[in-house]
Amino acid sequence: MTGPAVVVTGGTRGIGLGLAREFLARDAQVAICGRSQESVDKALAELGDGVVGVVCDMADRDQVQALWDAAAEAFGRIDHWINNAGVSTARRPLTELPPEQLETVVAANLLGVMHGSAVAVRGMTAQGGGTVWNMAGLGSDGRTVPGLIAYGATKRGTDYLTTGLAKEIKGGPVKAAHLSPGMVVTDLLLQDYSPEELAKAKKVFNILADHVETVTPWLAGKILAGTKNGGTVAWLTTPKIMGRFLLGTVRKRDLFGDRADGEA
Repeated sequence: MTGPAVVVTGGTRGIGLGLAREFLARDAQVAICGRSQESVDKALAELGDGVVGVVCDMADRDQVQALWDAAAEAFGRIDHWINNAGVSTARRPLTELPPEQLETVVAANLLGVMHGSAVAVRGMTAQGGGTVWNMAGLGSDGRTVPGLIAYGATKRGTDYLTTGLAKEIKGGPVKAAHLSPGMVVTDLLLQDYSPEELAKAKKVFNILADHVETVTPWLAGKILAGTKNGGTVAWLTTPKIMGRFLLGTVRKRDLFGDRADGEA
């Protein structure tokens, strides 16, 4: 591969793995990380030769720096750094969540993005340019969902971080941007529902959600095309949401059956 070099944190599963696959299809050079050697090895076996894979806890600055160093050594430079790695808590009220779950989600979703952004901006400034992309999620727009407020708070914080970072680096060679994949059917989306709760949730998912392989080709193309500093690449826009609810009365989508999840 001789195309742009991309680092995808949390690239061993879900959206991250889908993005890595799509970047490779566009002749990009790709590095991924995961939290265990097993997960990294499995992803590398699926993605094929030429991909750099590193075990990395994004909450550890030294490990994040090692990820940058490994990718930079392999590719010469890094054009796009995507802070995708993240976890969620159990779907429970804040008062019922064990402290260790709160610490884990804040470390991965917020501290990890801070470390990733700091390391990438510093490295990209030294090389003369690049873009840091921070992944949006539930809560980024301020919407609250009971049972997921800890996760949502980290995503709200990430939105603030990205906007603030763009202002800090304005006028320099590096850009910071928001990346919003919308509602994507992954383990993270579906975890911790009771059968009854999931049946209800699927009604909304079938209107608004998409599969990884539907969203990631579009996202990968937009990322490689680039955006302005402080810009946003968003799959599920407000007009698209409105259109899907209108179409939902006449067109039934079943993401869990026939996989008919078109772009509209």
